[in-house]
Amino acid sequence: MDARVSAASNLGPSQEKVVSLAIMTDESFGLYLHIPFCLRRCAYCDFFSTAGKRRQIPAYVRALDREIERVGAAAGRPRVDTVFFGGGTPSLLDARRVRRILDRIGKSFRLEAGAEVTIEANPGTLDCGRMEGFRESGVNRLSFGVQSLNDGELRLLGRMHTSADALNSVEDARRAGWTNISLDLIFGLPGQTLDSWRRTLVRSLEMAPEHFSLYALTLERGTPLARAVRRGEHPAPEEDTAAEMYELAEDVMASAGYRQYEISNWARDRPATDDGPSSERRGEGKERFPGFACRHNLRYWLNLPYLGFGAGAHGCAAGRRYANIRSLEKYCRRMAADRRRVFPLSAAASSSRLRTPEQERRETMWLGLRLTEAGVERGAYMSRFGEDFYDRFRKEIDSGLADGLLEWRGAERALRLTRRGRLLGNRAFLLFV
Repeated sequence: MDARVSAASNLGPSQEKVVSLAIMTDESFGLYLHIPFCLRRCAYCDFFSTAGKRRQIPAYVRALDREIERVGAAAGRPRVDTVFFGGGTPSLLDARRVRRILDRIGKSFRLEAGAEVTIEANPGTLDCGRMEGFRESGVNRLSFGVQSLNDGELRLLGRMHTSADALNSVEDARRAGWTNISLDLIFGLPGQTLDSWRRTLVRSLEMAPEHFSLYALTLERGTPLARAVRRGEHPAPEEDTAAEMYELAEDVMASAGYRQYEISNWARDRPATDDGPSSERRGEGKERFPGFACRHNLRYWLNLPYLGFGAGAHGCAAGRRYANIRSLEKYCRRMAADRRRVFPLSAAASSSRLRTPEQERRETMWLGLRLTEAGVERGAYMSRFGEDFYDRFRKEIDSGLADGLLEWRGAERALRLTRRGRLLGNRAFLLFV
């Protein structure tokens, strides 16, 4: 391994705990790496992914290596504090290729010693040995796409695993030494009942993961599940029932000791015996975010810069939002050619747009409102933009307060959603769009 790869690529079990949210700044970057390979596409998914093309993984990793190298060089090898392998099914990569990618990141960027490195995995696609290999490669956070612990619901979603597979995968991960595990679950499914959702929540809590992401199903146009519902093969999801499921999740998670730090995300605080800074241990009250919050996703909600690599990846940096081409073959061909572009774009970029200062301010407001505890902090906004957000958005804020969607936190030091606002989030966000 290159000597310039930071300690984040060699984290041991005890080192994994020493992670501080404080290193996330607008002078560093998060990296999103899209791994589009799947064994089979799920019935509800509209993300860019390909099934039956695993033989192209070596060529894809070579192309990804070139994109990381070129963008890092164009940026002047800046700091990176989060890396996220998303997909698709990133766990279809072997540990050797994950290490190669992280080695390239370490050569092309300055990877922070406390960097959070996440890989998404589907239950049943990796065994204990494979999970140990990922940890040894430098990954320190594992996110399982469980979605449900009801086998009938899993079949409806087109998932290949069973509830038993999910339970066994988490047990294997613990045996492999993982101490930062996240579970994704979906509610509001066609025909799903409140009791079924409660059972999934309770069984998931028995696995004691450090983090949960709970998402309401969206029937994306063109997906097999959306077509089946339109044909009447399944009942359409009911919004009122989905709202009850969301409120149930809020109550169940809170009772189990998880903090809801974002509309769809819950996490535990780190144990008091962990090393590292803690305002709570200093007697200053609760920390801004729970210790096991997903730091990479916090970059999105705090409107901090991140770079997207791979076919179909998105990024936001240097005042520009951009997206890479959604084609495995075209992505590899573009990266094989020696065509360089101005940072943050690579030859794979298919679209981009500049953000105006007004757009950046508005995005900071509505993205920050997703942070259910912290909200949009007045001091942080002032430091970033040199103005009080209430002076710029007085009309919008007063409207949200009057409608019961928004509330002040801590003597008007921050603006956040009310519980009603969390159920009607889009109405609150539209105030700033």
